[in-house]
Amino acid sequence: QELLRVMRTIDDRIVHELNTTIPTASFVGKVDPGQTCKELYQSLMDAHTSRERIIKNCISQTSTVVKTLKEEREKAHEDAALLKQLRKEQTKLKLMQSELNVEEVVNDRSWKVLSD
Repeated sequence: QELLRVMRTIDDRIVHELNTTIPTASFVGKVDPGQTCKELYQSLMDAHTSRERIIKNCISQTSTVVKTLKEEREKAHEDAALLKQLRKEQTKLKLMQSELNVEEVVNDRSWKVLSD
């Protein structure tokens, strides 16, 4: 979660980035706003793709762990430590799945700000 928070900084600062991208009258000839916007767009695309890949990778790994723990639980019904670990991993899986939903909201907000 901390990694995702840090990686979402570009989305959190999108309004600031746009405000500093659009040149004032004194800098109109010195800065190409079209190129700067294109670079910002590419940075957002890269950040969104990277975060989504990381989240989906975590979901995949955690799903595998949950599946393995469920199989082990079938063999050892009374193992309290195993059950505790399974619940912990299931909670982690739900958290990662909710992060995917958060990511969608963050991305939508950023694209809306950029397009407006």
